[in-house]
Amino acid sequence: MKILLLGRQGQLGQELAQILPQLGEVVAMGRDSLDLMDTRALQDTIRSVKPDILINAAAYTWVDRAESETELALHLNGIVPGLMAQEAKRMGALFVHYSTDYVFDGKKRGPYTEEDEPAPLNAYGHSKRMGEVLVQDSGAVYYIFRTSWVYGLHGQNFLLTMTRLMEEKDELKVVFDQVGAPTWARRIAWMSLDVLRQRQDPGLYHFSAAGRVSWYGFAQQIASVLSRKRTTSVARIVPIPSAGYPGAAKRPSNSLLLNDKIGQTFGLKPVSWEADLEACMKEMA
Repeated sequence: MKILLLGRQGQLGQELAQILPQLGEVVAMGRDSLDLMDTRALQDTIRSVKPDILINAAAYTWVDRAESETELALHLNGIVPGLMAQEAKRMGALFVHYSTDYVFDGKKRGPYTEEDEPAPLNAYGHSKRMGEVLVQDSGAVYYIFRTSWVYGLHGQNFLLTMTRLMEEKDELKVVFDQVGAPTWARRIAWMSLDVLRQRQDPGLYHFSAAGRVSWYGFAQQIASVLSRKRTTSVARIVPIPSAGYPGAAKRPSNSLLLNDKIGQTFGLKPVSWEADLEACMKEMA
């Protein structure tokens, strides 16, 4: 089996590149070897590799910047996944794509299911929703995995930003009125491996860690782990409302995703966000 992984240098792509060889031959490419703005080069690459599975771990992820770089976000998160899916259909390959809780407006009280109607609040969310629609309309056999608040040891994410700032500053202000489930990139990679081994019931699935927490609570937990592992003091965490956060993009107040469908289909049980954070930070140390 041959697998083409695009987005190798991202936080999820790096985790996938480590474990996908368990399934077969992996061709992993990042922005250093393939410019996703060049759609012809993208098509030529897919056709030359001729993968059995095409995995898209590449994405435009700058939520605030997307408000002023909307066309770029729409291209990378919308048009490009749609094109990949079309190429996958053309050669009979399975297509795997990753999406986000930001396709929802956050107004629902409970966790979102796969059947809930998307209603993005910001340009980033609109771009990711566009990608979902184009993949679904492509005719390809696909898995779309929506996940939330992804962090890990690579790339740019909340965990790495907080651990750096907690050593540089005395005080950090973090939003308390947005809730979600921080999800370790490695856990998403492991989930992907399990699903691809079973290869049943393709479609759209939600996958995130178990539990719920605010960004403020997430930051507090990071600080707690850091304080146990280091002798130096860490910054004091101060809760603020979303209105006090200076970002350009509106964010959903509720980012919780229901994992029942993926659990019932593949027997996957989510791990608590606290346990995965502890494991991730242990490796970081």
